[in-house]
Amino acid sequence: MKKWSLSSEHLIPLSFLGAIILGTILLMLPFSAASGQGTDFITALFTATTSVCVTGLVVVDTYSHWSIFGQAVILVLAQIGGLGIITVFSMLLLVTKRKFSMGQRMMLKDALNLNTRSGILGKLVRIMLGTFTVELIGAVLYSFSLVPLLGVKKGIWASVFNSVSAFCNAGMDIIGPTSMGQFSSNPGMLLTTMLLIVLGGLGYVVWFDVSSGVKYGFKKGYTPVQVWKRFSEHTKLVLSLTFSLILLGAVAIFIFEYDNPGTIGNMSLPDKIINSFFESVTLRTAGFASFSQRRMTETSCIVSYLLMFIGGSPIGTAGGVKTVTFFLATMNIITYINQDKKNLVFHRRVDDDLMRKATVIVAVSSFTVVVMTLALMATNRGLGITNALFEVVSASATVGLTRDLTPSLNLAGRIIIIISMYLGRIGPISMAIFFAKPKKSNNTSKYADGEFYVG
Repeated sequence: MKKWSLSSEHLIPLSFLGAIILGTILLMLPFSAASGQGTDFITALFTATTSVCVTGLVVVDTYSHWSIFGQAVILVLAQIGGLGIITVFSMLLLVTKRKFSMGQRMMLKDALNLNTRSGILGKLVRIMLGTFTVELIGAVLYSFSLVPLLGVKKGIWASVFNSVSAFCNAGMDIIGPTSMGQFSSNPGMLLTTMLLIVLGGLGYVVWFDVSSGVKYGFKKGYTPVQVWKRFSEHTKLVLSLTFSLILLGAVAIFIFEYDNPGTIGNMSLPDKIINSFFESVTLRTAGFASFSQRRMTETSCIVSYLLMFIGGSPIGTAGGVKTVTFFLATMNIITYINQDKKNLVFHRRVDDDLMRKATVIVAVSSFTVVVMTLALMATNRGLGITNALFEVVSASATVGLTRDLTPSLNLAGRIIIIISMYLGRIGPISMAIFFAKPKKSNNTSKYADGEFYVG
């Protein structure tokens, strides 16, 4: 009898689906809701999906609809979704001192999107310790503002919830109906949230490289420039792209929203600056909002589409096509136009297959956004392109920001957003591979070149 097994291409999407199904069942239980009455299937499914896919779009208020148990379920789902189901399962095996098979090590390597399984268990421990340490520090920083506002018990719970949600780029909170709106003049809350979002979105490989590089540089008495030169080309690219996008996004939001009374127009200059930076950071798949997204100018919405679509960086908790992917896809176009075949980044050559893969990911993700936007507009009559595109890009890039559209979607619209969130978390390419049948052919025939024209 043939042994049945699953590859990582099949197990990873199925593991996220299994977590969503389990979360849906738990959230449908009467004691998951604050009212003590069961939640309908679609609402529970939507909430479980947005939690596991660390998106943040909600059809009911997290702070008021769900009980403490329901909120705890959402928090656990977001933590699992941010780290990855395979990663969490592997950690449980490690804690219980179970042996890892070669297949499990390969699965973990694929789940973490690493190039080698060498030292994989050590990396797993460092990821978990780093994650929980950062989240604990974030919760402590949040508590200085939330405990005086909400009281000790609720303040501590909200601090923990917000810290995990921000680090995992989940974008959900249990503070109140305006998300971070009530803290638009509180630099401590905004800076803590931005720090958690950025750390979660940088990726674990960058963590390790920066940590070891700074420690080594400190021992050797290196200057910051010397430390920077010792970083890997991936780390330098991620840091350069991350801070460039944050700065450019903040400048754009500041300029386009400066006189808009519906967003930052009535704020003081320092508050305008920090809220512009906050918006730029949260658009990188975090989903918290310090001002109304519905009242933004259409020019700012276009900037938002681009920042949300790009998202965070590889091997982190953020979504989107990822900074490096978008950069390499753009670089692929530029090098083709310039007929430059070197493909150099920080004096290191980028593999041609990696360039093609990046281009395919951007192309397929763009096509998915177009299809889902058309489907959403077709099923929700009267929905304008600005709001529909914002909602779909936010869902497929697992951002979680909305122009107050999500709760008003009809059944078909909610299902479309659920599918968009799921595809965004596992990636449309992964779904295509999931359904693809491996091609086995012994046909060695060669065909004459065809004559085709493009452009």
